Amino acid sequence: MTLSTPLLAAAPLLAGLIGPALLGAAPARQQADPSAVVPAHTVKRSDIVEHVAARSAADHRRVLDYWTPERMAKALPIGLLDIVTDVTGGGDLLSGVTGGAGVRTTPDVTGRKADLALPRKLMGSHHLAAARPDTSTIGSRWITGGQVARTTGRVFLTVAGADFVCSASTVNSANKDVVVTAGHCVKDGAGEWAANWTFVPGYGTNGLRPYGQYTARRMFVAGPWSRSGDDNYDVGMVALATSHGRHVADVVGTQKIAFNGGRGGQAFGFGYPADPPYDGDHLVYCAGRLKNDPYGQTRDQGLGCDMTAGASGGPWMTGFDTASGKGTITSLSSFKYSDDQRTMYGPYFGDAVKALFDTAQHA
Repeated sequence: MTLSTPLLAAAPLLAGLIGPALLGAAPARQQADPSAVVPAHTVKRSDIVEHVAARSAADHRRVLDYWTPERMAKALPIGLLDIVTDVTGGGDLLSGVTGGAGVRTTPDVTGRKADLALPRKLMGSHHLAAARPDTSTIGSRWITGGQVARTTGRVFLTVAGADFVCSASTVNSANKDVVVTAGHCVKDGAGEWAANWTFVPGYGTNGLRPYGQYTARRMFVAGPWSRSGDDNYDVGMVALATSHGRHVADVVGTQKIAFNGGRGGQAFGFGYPADPPYDGDHLVYCAGRLKNDPYGQTRDQGLGCDMTAGASGGPWMTGFDTASGKGTITSLSSFKYSDDQRTMYGPYFGDAVKALFDTAQHA
């Protein structure tokens, strides 16, 4: 993973955020010139790495049976990963992870390690549910409903014997089965693939699983993510199995997805943060103007957002209509820098992500 600088984050928000850029996982680097131009990242269709998550109906049934309400409730925020490592001796994903704020952590450019015991923030007024969606908020309950309340959901997964949670969204795809999430919510960088992967759309809207749950058939990440956990490619696409014979798109609908769009502009980000002051039971959103990575470490863009672990993989949409809850996904929640807990960063959806999507939608 190419991290450094006060990365709170990169802390995969997995809560899930299973993220490879963990505390101490990368040596401190000299601060990059913020004005430096980062070359565009592309990847050939042949550089897509695939994992078959389930091969039979019995495999899918096993995953459905595994996720009892009790297990879902106990799934860990990524901030506890380092504790799990001590017990399990887990791989890259579990080695040195994120702080109490729920984001993946790595050393900053000065070599200072992010604090693993970050103080819990008090719930401020910005966390209260607003009667009308705000175009500028770093974290508020989404209570307006609409399409986004159905298409966004929680992801439950197991890595190195421990259960975690992330966020994801359905996207308009040829096979009607694709959801997009963070790469670290699918595969631990160069480490192992996630097991027991299941998507619960509209989680908590009218019950924990109002639209059922969908297990993974096939998972896809870009080669650079699979080989080295390169944050520029922290995107995962998952082709789901049907539930009771129905595709997820036919049940909850989808959001559009676009690639190689203009940078900057207004965006809305959604997810299910689970670390305090959030509890993972409610859909939360952030809204504001996008900005470039000030450290020049990635091509990612930042969005003012204090969502915590569990929000990883949640969709960022441009052209979002607050009335209908529809928009176009152009990024997702990936990481934070440890010296700025109020800004979330998401990968740019360029040719590499398009190749990933095109592969997944025909799986």
